[in-house]
Amino acid sequence: MDLRKLRYFSVLAEEKHFGRAAQRLSLSQPPLSLAIRQLEEEIGARLFERTSRNVSLTAAGVALQREAEVLLRRTGETRLLVKAIADGKEGRLRLGFGSSMLYRGFPKILDAFQAASPDIELSVQELNSTEQIEALQRDEIDLGFIHGRDVPSRLEGFRYHAEPFVACVPRDHPCAGARTLRLSRLKDDEFVLFSRNVSPDYYESIIATCLSAGFSPRVRHQVRHWLSVVSFVANGLGVALVPSTLKASNMAGAVFVPLREAKILSETWCVWKAGGPQRPALDMLIQAARKQSQAMSQRPRFNTSSVCSPSNGSR
Repeated sequence: MDLRKLRYFSVLAEEKHFGRAAQRLSLSQPPLSLAIRQLEEEIGARLFERTSRNVSLTAAGVALQREAEVLLRRTGETRLLVKAIADGKEGRLRLGFGSSMLYRGFPKILDAFQAASPDIELSVQELNSTEQIEALQRDEIDLGFIHGRDVPSRLEGFRYHAEPFVACVPRDHPCAGARTLRLSRLKDDEFVLFSRNVSPDYYESIIATCLSAGFSPRVRHQVRHWLSVVSFVANGLGVALVPSTLKASNMAGAVFVPLREAKILSETWCVWKAGGPQRPALDMLIQAARKQSQAMSQRPRFNTSSVCSPSNGSR
């Protein structure tokens, strides 16, 4: 498959208009149309539905767009890697991370590694846990930080950090001023949850924790990022259970209250692909993550007194 035609296809898939796509590609429209027809003939499938006024992707086109983005990005990364080595640099490492890692020492890992290895370029990409696992298996990233209860199959890793979940409530909630909270106090509230599609493990853990407290949570919203969960709560759109480290987000309108009886933990794992060749630079990055993991384990915990319960709901 011709990468040039694939790039033409990708731009047209974004623009959904031959004129605008041709302009972006610095082409006239006929060569673009020809390239797309040739690509469709090579693949043996129609990629676009065309009318006099509209261009839209077929089901085959949608599938190719997703794969084309990966292939074109990987091609660009390979070009940069080869150039870096040709320029005398040792290479490049690619990291995946979720937004909550910004409060779990991720910037310190990057700083420590770059101080020790200034000739190695670090490229970071924000991805959810599922996306990181897929990216590792497809060799699109070298190291990731995922949420879950264990290291997925075909990956190696260690538990980077474990912390309790806490209640996240709007600042005008009756329990916002309490030092601890009985989870059953939230049984009548609507919940904002981390999306089941993005992290079924977290979703099911939170549901199970609420059930063990004697109620089934009324799920009002599901979002894709922990900071979105906190933002929804801060805007009065429900309550949530979130990892305690998100208190460091300092988001106005959201209050974090430790749970008195719940034992649910948020676990972050540092992972990489199993069975790969020896890579000293990656080993050094893993070591930097291990050191930061040890530092994280020494962070202070929440205080646990002054309970907000069904019979003690005042601020």
